[in-house]
Amino acid sequence: MSSPANINPNLASGVDELLSQQARALSERLQAHRLELFPPNASKTLRSFQIGEVAKLLGLAPGYLRNLALEGKGPLPAIGNGGRRHYTAEQISDLRRYLDQNSRSQKRYVPCRSGSEGLQVISVVNFKGGSGKTTSAAHLAQGLALDGLRVLAIDLDPQASLSALHGFQPEFDVHANETLYGAIRYDDERRPLSDLVRNTNFPGLDIVPGNIELMEFEYETPRLLASSDQAGAIFFSRVDEALQDVEENYDVIVIDCPPQLGYLTMSAVCAATGLLVTVHPQMLDVMSMCQFLLMMGDVMTHLRDAGANVSYDWVRYLLTRYEPSDGPQTQMSGFMRTVFGDHVLTNPMLKSTAVSDAAITKQTLFEIERKQFTGSTYDRALESVNAVNGEIRDLIFRAWGRKS
Repeated sequence: MSSPANINPNLASGVDELLSQQARALSERLQAHRLELFPPNASKTLRSFQIGEVAKLLGLAPGYLRNLALEGKGPLPAIGNGGRRHYTAEQISDLRRYLDQNSRSQKRYVPCRSGSEGLQVISVVNFKGGSGKTTSAAHLAQGLALDGLRVLAIDLDPQASLSALHGFQPEFDVHANETLYGAIRYDDERRPLSDLVRNTNFPGLDIVPGNIELMEFEYETPRLLASSDQAGAIFFSRVDEALQDVEENYDVIVIDCPPQLGYLTMSAVCAATGLLVTVHPQMLDVMSMCQFLLMMGDVMTHLRDAGANVSYDWVRYLLTRYEPSDGPQTQMSGFMRTVFGDHVLTNPMLKSTAVSDAAITKQTLFEIERKQFTGSTYDRALESVNAVNGEIRDLIFRAWGRKS
């Protein structure tokens, strides 16, 4: 690494301005790229779903849905080339309500919580970047919404990748006091969380977007902790308090935490009822996770001693970007299952070009068209995502006292 003496004096004196200029130039290019994908004033849309996909979501045979359509019952799908029937996401929601009211089955097609079933808050965490945390959080939130649950996604990462995936460019679309920081800040500009919620292109899924403003909480909290101000002393309860404003509106809240164990993450961890730790099954990543767990255990002890209510319905580890043909990854997967047992989800999130290619256009597997990939590539990736989501959905249902 070059020493300061080797840096061009002009660069050394103006490196902050250089970085600012480069950031602005990059931001403008990214905005131009977004406008190519999504014209001005256009909102992000969602593709329609073929009858086979809808049948899987509802746990029904495709023939049953075809008969409903032929009889004119429930929302009527559009008919495309070759007579293929397509439902919009809104129609899937309408179909769930129709089946709930008219089906003789005891199955709940609209699985929203009721009675004593408490809000489930899932914090997705890891110490290390590149663990697939945001990708997992996005697919989980969208998948649960397609399953008929009312979901709120919260982007707690200042890098705001989850926001970008849902069509919100952090430096253009998210302004001052419009992130979760607005609901957890310490001054009199604090706002109700309900003011910060935005709709997404998925029915049943809302989002509180993020941007660099979230770092203000990381700066302010230690300053207040060092003073006599009691506001900073209970920083760990601020996310939980903010969620109470929208608790009745949702069944599940998915929080995408930053890749660090800072005050934002600690506050989200204290608000959680379920903890999802993503990890790439390679030695360096597992070693990094070990340090994360050691730090987290120590921090939680101190938080509990300070009065935090740190308890979970479940804690699970999710293997991400997993390649079954990779020998070392397979060994590391077996090693983790030996150490953590049933706390490792049975299904891993497979590495797939379908996931990475979809992200180029700020989309997920639920949004991208299958025809853009080799059918087997797309199907394998989607099967992996659905299997992971299904396990987590079962954990949610068990926390509510339901059968899977």
